[in-house]
Amino acid sequence: MPVARAAKIEVSFTLNGAPVTVRALPMARLLDVLREDLRLTGTKEGCGEGECGACSVFLNGRLVTSCLVPIMQAEGARVETIEGVADQPDVVPIREAFVACNGSQCGICTPGMILATTALLRARPNPAETEVREALAGNLCRCTGYVKIFEAVARAAEARRGAAGGVR
Repeated sequence: MPVARAAKIEVSFTLNGAPVTVRALPMARLLDVLREDLRLTGTKEGCGEGECGACSVFLNGRLVTSCLVPIMQAEGARVETIEGVADQPDVVPIREAFVACNGSQCGICTPGMILATTALLRARPNPAETEVREALAGNLCRCTGYVKIFEAVARAAEARRGAAGGVR
């Protein structure tokens, strides 16, 4: 008896502000669709188990690990990748701080770290160090030892506060 194969489905969503429709297997990972079908390679695969944060994206404004999101869950959703947020005014100081503080080395964790930092600073413009550590706890880095990353987050928070006229 032949094995039944799943049929591809059409999934429509907003990606980095633009409507897209893709054909994929219903349980294809959002990560794979982004990287392979849509050629957005800023989102990285680290562990494939939702443990390292390298594949983080915003799904309806919420930080998620895209390796754990079936593409069918993106139907009608708003997805933002590092490519979509990198030049946003509130993200530029974060990106610049990571460069200035050497908060990235090999680059695998960097997009996820920047998105996690963005989520943190949008919610808490002046986070305590413990809040920074907690917000980045789901992101693993094998190169930096985290000190430079924590310095980058503190610098970015300071820069963003300065750009906002000191509003906290």
